[in-house]
Amino acid sequence: MTDRWRIGANLATLGNGLLGVGAIAYTLAGNPIWAMLLLVCAIAFDGLDGLLSRRSTIASGLFGRVADSVADGISYGLAPAVLVAVHGPGGPWSAWTPFVVAVAAFYAAATFARLVYFTVSAHEHPYFLGVPSPQAALAVIVALLFHDVPAFQSVQPIGVLVGVTVIALLMVVPIPYPKIRRGSPLRIPMAVTAAAAVLTLVPLQFRPAPGSGLYELAYGAAFVLFAGVASYYLLGPFTVRRDAPHAA
Repeated sequence: MTDRWRIGANLATLGNGLLGVGAIAYTLAGNPIWAMLLLVCAIAFDGLDGLLSRRSTIASGLFGRVADSVADGISYGLAPAVLVAVHGPGGPWSAWTPFVVAVAAFYAAATFARLVYFTVSAHEHPYFLGVPSPQAALAVIVALLFHDVPAFQSVQPIGVLVGVTVIALLMVVPIPYPKIRRGSPLRIPMAVTAAAAVLTLVPLQFRPAPGSGLYELAYGAAFVLFAGVASYYLLGPFTVRRDAPHAA
């Protein structure tokens, strides 16, 4: 037996995974900005999946958890790893190829490790242990926006590689991070962060010239996006109830 909420949640999971596949395709086609925008859309579908699941009177069960983790693995593991890896062999950072490949592989492995742990034993807990994979993918996007394309600060291969490595480590270290639900003190800041991601990436689709109105809009929104992601990483652990059970 199913209900409309469960069907909607399953469709949102499917949408999440398909957007991740699209992001990989756009990256390989040489359009990383479109790929980043699709990843932000995938994060929205992932949040919708959780919202609909909580309204459903039928538990998702093992199949639902596995399907959700597979979709997350594509969108937040493989897709960001490909966004990094394309800079390697034959790419703009070809001199750093061994490091690029190693960092991309490590990021994907860290994502899959936390998703497996979540699926098997930590899905019922009230908070995450380690940075959740959607927030990690968003942080990778921020790193690339500032230090790759459009390089709001400067092109810095080392900065991106070190940043992505730290992001990957934070997914698997035992630091508690909150789930953004009703009543969370970070709910409004994260909503602003999501809006800033859209306001950053949509204008960039038109390849605006530096100094133009669209470019300045994207530039300003990118700093709001950076501040929002940083607030989750830095303040998130302090909003978690310490007497709650551990989670993944």
